[in-house]
Amino acid sequence: MDAPRSTDNSTVIKYIGSKRLLVNQIVSLCHAAAPAGGSVIDLFSGTSRVGYALKSAGFAVHANDHNAYAHNLAMCYIQTDAPKLIDQAIKIIKDLNTIAAGNGREGFVTQTYCLNSRFFHPDNGRRIDAMREHIETLDLGPELKAVVLTSLIEAADRVDSTTGVQMAYLKSWAPRAHKRIELRIPNILAHPKHLECSAHQLDAIDAAQTLSANIAYLDPPYNQHSYLGNYHIWETLVRWDHPQVYGIACKRIDCKERKSPYNSKVKIADAFDQLIDSIDADTLIVSFNNEGYLGREQIETILAKRGPLVVLDRDHPRYVGCKIGIHNQSGKKVGKAGKMCNTEYFFIAGDGAHRVADAQRELVAA
Repeated sequence: MDAPRSTDNSTVIKYIGSKRLLVNQIVSLCHAAAPAGGSVIDLFSGTSRVGYALKSAGFAVHANDHNAYAHNLAMCYIQTDAPKLIDQAIKIIKDLNTIAAGNGREGFVTQTYCLNSRFFHPDNGRRIDAMREHIETLDLGPELKAVVLTSLIEAADRVDSTTGVQMAYLKSWAPRAHKRIELRIPNILAHPKHLECSAHQLDAIDAAQTLSANIAYLDPPYNQHSYLGNYHIWETLVRWDHPQVYGIACKRIDCKERKSPYNSKVKIADAFDQLIDSIDADTLIVSFNNEGYLGREQIETILAKRGPLVVLDRDHPRYVGCKIGIHNQSGKKVGKAGKMCNTEYFFIAGDGAHRVADAQRELVAA
């Protein structure tokens, strides 16, 4: 059985706050801020969709995220230099698909996420258990293991039974949940010529004090919803630590303990202010929206100390859950769908702000 290739140009897992529709604009802003190319720190890398696009555009990207699953994605899509290990990855993923073609074995995933909850059909749960256990027996370097685990995460995402976050699952199986899980080769990139890219797993403030680049891109959490809580299964698939779980969604117990100041209305302003003071970059590009704990004026005040400031905004579709409405734990609809769009802001501060402003004027004039 051959290992099929991913047809997308970056990670494709369903992800709240994804910049899929904004990524081209972000790349354009970086080109305007540093027209000769250069380096970018992505301090809250998430799925690495933005970092992947910047790497593809010729920037040296240094991605950071404190969650293990996000660091794994960054290892795969940012730090890995494709020519060095693609052949090995193809062989391993082909072997894993052969394992998945069997009946599999019932383990932690099946019990926790298929029987105690309903995130995956038990047939796929057994296949995931068998593949993940096999991966653990292999002597893989960190980058190759990240590529293989990314392939598994993306495959599991294609057969889950959720609306896209792991806070809850559907009352009835989603049609895709009945499909047999199949791994694909992630579409990893070669490094830009003569440039190294890297992935880090640090708190944002520690990464800011460690890394330096021409541009720092920031897309921090903006409200009470924790990315760890929303994607706790991916965290467990990467860590493979068989954690204690709680609640109907079988969330990792550390979802209660690992709290980010960016998920706190009380703490976010001070955390953001300290982070901005710590960043070693000539230009800062901050993505935030009008539903966040920080208002536009607060962000402008904090960023003003970094020099010239330009603010751009555009309408952006909200996450799919807002279109569905609010349901209780038994699947009964108890709330109405929310508004369909919010306003996404880009704050550009520092040396590159005037270049971005000039580029915007030229665009309008054209």
